[in-house]
Amino acid sequence: MLLVDYSVFIYFLIFVLGLCLGSFINSWVWRTWENCRITSGRSTCVHCHRQLGWWENIPLFSFIFLRGRCLSCKKAIPRHYPAVEFITAALLTFVFWYQVNYLPFVFTHFLRDVFFVAFLVVIFIFDGLYKVILPQVVAAGALVGLAANIFDLHYSPLSLLWGVIFAVGFFGGQFLISKGRWIGGGDIWLGAMMGIWLGWPNILVAIFLAYILGAIVAIFLIIFKKKSWQTEIPFGTFLAIGTFFALYHGQQVIDWYWGLLK
Repeated sequence: MLLVDYSVFIYFLIFVLGLCLGSFINSWVWRTWENCRITSGRSTCVHCHRQLGWWENIPLFSFIFLRGRCLSCKKAIPRHYPAVEFITAALLTFVFWYQVNYLPFVFTHFLRDVFFVAFLVVIFIFDGLYKVILPQVVAAGALVGLAANIFDLHYSPLSLLWGVIFAVGFFGGQFLISKGRWIGGGDIWLGAMMGIWLGWPNILVAIFLAYILGAIVAIFLIIFKKKSWQTEIPFGTFLAIGTFFALYHGQQVIDWYWGLLK
């Protein structure tokens, strides 16, 4: 394996770009929920709606400098804002590091994964906050994934088709059997996007991991009396995590599993 020695500056630049992307995602999520256009003026405080100065809009660092509170109304800035910025930056840095060290680095492949990270973070945070999977995000993600995987990375169309069929059939079957009590319609469309991104059989890894994580978190919350058995848990957040893992380690898990059967 050939390891390329990239300078610290490049990784720092990727991390900063990730912080900016995370900041944009925070703004887009809030404005979408509030039914505001992303182009409708500069950012404002989510509480008092005062227009923020540029020094209050520096990703992560403004939160630290302001000690997590608005300068005007003194109310707490939502804690997920710096978390989303940092996690997005960390994910982008990981993607760049992984492709440099474990794959032949191709800019278009990296660009595809930048879009993938952005879509997954949006799905994770929106479903986590509001228990909604946005159809426009899933549709856009599916189109970007289809174009990149077929025309640029030359994935097998049959693999992607089987991935979509399995995911839609799996989630759709649960939806029909439970009449929407077990799983929402948005999860079905998210499953279709996952199938296009991952193909067969990597889609299995993403779904399996999502259910394992969902079960662990649900049991933990029930034990500590944060939730009950009837409480709805945003499953899209776990599907987003499972999808990201399967993008980079799905094939290794499949190979490991087949190795156990031999």
